[in-house]
Formats: sequence, structure tokens, C-alpha cells
Amino acid sequence: MEVFEHFSIKEIITCFMVLFAVIDIIGSIPIVVSLQQKFGQIEARKASLTAGGIMLVFLFVGNKILKFIGVDVNSFAIAGAFVIFIIALEMILGIEINKTSEAKSASIVPIAFPLVAGAGTLTTTLSLKAEFHDINIIFGIILNTIFVYLVLKSATWLEKKMGEATLAILQKVFGIILLAISIKLFTANFAQLVQNYINF
Repeated sequence: MEVFEHFSIKEIITCFMVLFAVIDIIGSIPIVVSLQQKFGQIEARKASLTAGGIMLVFLFVGNKILKFIGVDVNSFAIAGAFVIFIIALEMILGIEINKTSEAKSASIVPIAFPLVAGAGTLTTTLSLKAEFHDINIIFGIILNTIFVYLVLKSATWLEKKMGEATLAILQKVFGIILLAISIKLFTANFAQLVQNYINF
């Protein structure tokens, strides 16, 4: 089928890892557990499907929004690279640059958005369009949605098994990966912008 013409396992894995690092659902386990204790059982299926749906919709509609406001994908990808860079610094240094308001409930809103499909995730999703084919990004989103579901379903058990030290190490490792990805996104898209300007 034509839709699978650009299907690539390598691209799918890369997209999955990028989104996985930005979503950081493993690092969010303590937050999920805290919300669960405060507001009751979290509906893992509903939360993960909503988050996945938001990412898929933004993947396709986001580009049209950009065209409407007169911003090209490369410029948005560079902006996304800065957002990913800041998220990476937060993860590596253990600081909080982006202040988030306290959740009012443990429904779809705090978990699906903005915890999973937040500004960083949506920016990254659209930034990936500048580097990878849609079909591979879709599979990356689906795989992350499944993983988010599994983590939400077993958040309490995972926290007990992994411990705070392991979670902290994982957070820093994925922070370094994100830092490298943000630099790659910036350099690739900046070079493309320069090329477009020269050709223009």
C-alpha cells in the first residue's frame, strides 16, 4: 500500500524514543501515584487513548494551523528544539523552569493533558514532521500510547519495584538523550532554513 511506502523500523524507533523521552511517563510515576492517592483510581485506558488522540490530531492539524499563521515547519521545529532543550535541562539538572499549576482532579485533564500530551509533547510531535515520515511518527505515537497505558495501569507497583534512585537515574539518562536530539533538530532545520533563504 502507498501509505506504507515510507514505513521504516529505524524511524519508528527514533520517533518512539524521542516522544518517550519528552513524555517521560516513567519519571512521572510519583506524580501519577500522588494523584491516584489524592483523587482515586485513574482510568488508564481513557487517559492514554485521549493523550494519543491529542497527539495524532495535532500531528495533522498542527501543520495547517502553522500555515494559517504563516509559520513554516522548519521554524516551528527550531522552536521545538528550544523547548526540548529546556525540558532536557530540567531532567538533567533537576530544576523546574516550566511552573505547572496544581491539578484539580485526576481525570483526563491532568493526566492526558498536560502530563502526557503537554506543550512539549505536542511541539515535539510537530517538530518530528520536519525529519520523519507521518506513518512512522503515527506508529511512534501508538507505541507510546500503549506504553503510557501500561505504566498508568501499574504505576504503584512500578514505583515500589524501581525506587526513587532508579527513577532519578532514568530521568537523567533520557535528559541527555533529549539534549542531543534538540541539538540535532536545531542544526538540521537551521541548515534547511538557510538553504531556503539562499535559494529564495
